Amino acid sequence: MNKTIRRASVFCLLMVLALLVRATWVQGYEARALADDEHNRRNTIAQYAQPLGDIIVAGSPVTGSKETDDDDLRYKRTYGQGELYAAVTGYSSQAYGATQLEGIYSDVLDGTDDRLGSPTDLLTGKQADPGAVVTTIDPDVQKAGFEALGDDRGAAVAMDPVSGRILGMVSSPSYDPSTISGTTDGDAWQKLLAAKDKPLVNRALRQPLAPGSTFKLVVASAALENGLYDSVDTPTDSPNPYTLPGTTTVLSNESASAPCENATLRTALQYSCNNVFAKAAADLGQDKVKEMADAFGFDTEKLDVPVRASESVYPTGMDKAQTALTGIGQFEVTATPMQMAMVSAALANGGELAAPHMVSKVTDSGGTALQTYEDGDTERVVSESTAEQLRSAMVTVVEEGTGTNARVDGAEVGGKTGTAQNGVDNSNTPYAWFTSYAKDDSTGKQVAVAVIVEDSGSARSEVSGNGLAAPIAQKMMAAALGR
Repeated sequence: MNKTIRRASVFCLLMVLALLVRATWVQGYEARALADDEHNRRNTIAQYAQPLGDIIVAGSPVTGSKETDDDDLRYKRTYGQGELYAAVTGYSSQAYGATQLEGIYSDVLDGTDDRLGSPTDLLTGKQADPGAVVTTIDPDVQKAGFEALGDDRGAAVAMDPVSGRILGMVSSPSYDPSTISGTTDGDAWQKLLAAKDKPLVNRALRQPLAPGSTFKLVVASAALENGLYDSVDTPTDSPNPYTLPGTTTVLSNESASAPCENATLRTALQYSCNNVFAKAAADLGQDKVKEMADAFGFDTEKLDVPVRASESVYPTGMDKAQTALTGIGQFEVTATPMQMAMVSAALANGGELAAPHMVSKVTDSGGTALQTYEDGDTERVVSESTAEQLRSAMVTVVEEGTGTNARVDGAEVGGKTGTAQNGVDNSNTPYAWFTSYAKDDSTGKQVAVAVIVEDSGSARSEVSGNGLAAPIAQKMMAAALGR
């Protein structure tokens, strides 16, 4: 054979082999990555080729689908009560993707999850009927929180302390996900992105802020668990006024006439005495306070409910004065409403924290469960004795102290108010907090709630946990107890 022809033949053979290897590599190893690539329009076409499965609240769908005029994207997502449930569902948009439950369970809801199809479907590539996501949300609790928050900027979470089921999750201002579910909703999308109050942010889970005096429940727990004080009715060693260690800064109390000098933990919670809890935190030291905070769920990087909550933080590397400030929920302590609901829930549940979750099961189109989330998966946070004592002190707060607006007729209600500084030298409007629990012994129903009002438009002098946040918690607790 001519030498030139032979070389050309070998070269062509090598080229063919290279093409075969590349084709095999693409089909065998890169196929999944290419199929899952966000720029692959086929995924979006498949997602919206049929009506989406629904997100269910109390047996009824809060989502739907509407046929469009688009030949490729035949259906788009609709929401019957979009603003009410946006903090639960998130959004599913043909143009902007999906978030929260819509995003986490997108494969189930669009029918592409491998668990939905029969073996024949898997072989033929036929898309299965979509499944559904069944939530733990109580529509009465959700509505009560949504209406009570109104136009205030803030958030609220309610959960069952025993099961961990999230009964309500509200973030305000809200938005209607239907307005951004299509491909021609650019103006609505840009308006949401530009909004000063950030309605797309789920404040209940994704915006940790200074918890203020609600954090005193964590410090009180640490004081009892570490033997700093024998009981909630033991006098403390708490001078008033209290000077932060190593400084000349005097820490004042909200009420100069409150009996805060050497007050018991019960009295200190009742009047929200800063001197008692700042000194307790300094005496305990940051390591012991952090250990207790972490037991309640602080500093957890992956708190999935199943939507991931932002990390609530108890800081480290502090001096004694800074540690004292953390005792009143200031300095660099941050918490989400979800986290502060968990604090009250653990105390209400005898010191055991049930894992919070807002999905009970994921099903196929016929209702058969593909995945279930167990109730009552608990971890011990504090002893039963500590929990019982702090519940008693929280009841005192509601019956005789700073939380009177949280009372629910015929129910045991305990709570803790908080007013957290905001901005340099507290230059901005303070945050109003309230965390609480309620139980009805006649029915066995229980609920734990946390509320933050970031801004209600009220004058600074009118901002308080009892005035702004407690009434919202009261409405949610009453709804959860059926009152």
